[in-house]
Amino acid sequence: MSQKQILIGFLLLVAILSIGIFNKNSSSTDKAQVKSSYQGRAMGTTYSVVYVLNGKVEEKVVQTRIDQAINLVNDQMSTYKADSNLSIFNQKPAGACYKFPQDTYRVLEMAVEISNVTEGAFDPTVGPLVNLWGFGPDYHESKRPSDEQIRELKSTKVGYQYLTLKEDNVACKEKDIYVDLSAIAKGYAVDLVAEYLDKLGIESYLVEIGGELKAKGIKPNNEYWYIAIENPETELGRSVHKILELQNTGIATSGDYRNYFEVDGKRFSHTIDPQTGMPIKHNLASISVLNPSVAYADAMATAMNVMGPEKALLLAEKQSLAVYLLVKSDKGFEVKSTDAFLQYIIE
Repeated sequence: MSQKQILIGFLLLVAILSIGIFNKNSSSTDKAQVKSSYQGRAMGTTYSVVYVLNGKVEEKVVQTRIDQAINLVNDQMSTYKADSNLSIFNQKPAGACYKFPQDTYRVLEMAVEISNVTEGAFDPTVGPLVNLWGFGPDYHESKRPSDEQIRELKSTKVGYQYLTLKEDNVACKEKDIYVDLSAIAKGYAVDLVAEYLDKLGIESYLVEIGGELKAKGIKPNNEYWYIAIENPETELGRSVHKILELQNTGIATSGDYRNYFEVDGKRFSHTIDPQTGMPIKHNLASISVLNPSVAYADAMATAMNVMGPEKALLLAEKQSLAVYLLVKSDKGFEVKSTDAFLQYIIE
């Protein structure tokens, strides 16, 4: 098994659903409760929602609300849809303002907050640099851009400080910035699905979109929801490294293992440091963040992946965050975590 394969295997957070794989619209009965699942594709990835029906609402209604939540995020925040609210804002010139729907404005507020907390390691305006390196919606052949191209974009189109949020859900751009919420919107979609399920009276569920998860309640067998982190060092195939018990919280993971290109034997990660305009180079392979808000965990994991292991751990301790890091070393992979994360690990 190659190092890349080991890395991918380790970082896939596999939901252990007591412990079965459900097809769309499948269900099982236990103690007069019905556990159902609903799966599909959206936002350029897959999603899976497992929930326990309690007789208060029909399964079709639940599935319709799941679709509504996911479609809302996609329609408002996608950079791939030319008529999304975010795309409309991005098409406006410098100095323009735009009134966003409430959900998108909530995400923008959180994005700016995390940008400030991480001192720019998370920056929702980094999109032009991501596109320049060949990893964004404006697809082109991946190649190393020139230093002049990087400097030009940084000075003209990048900088969260040029995004101003005003009252009544209005956002303005001081420069011709391009806002990309892909590093937080997927997590928000998980939160929104969970919010919709809560409103329907669903008290037990596991929501997963593109690897970001949120769990609530217990299953009909009186167990919490579990996810497995795979062993990074096995040569015998896939095996469990750690099992986490999720109790009314969510998890998001960021790493440089899935998306990169190579030029003359040199690897360039898809994760771009907004402050340098360059792909990250440190030895942090991945970081997982636990938080009741998956949107927050999603964005914070991205920021900490940019920061590197030392700075990420310092910030996590300062913010009392539950984080789990996999750091590349000469001996393989070294695991680091905050104490807040340890309570979720099942020994």
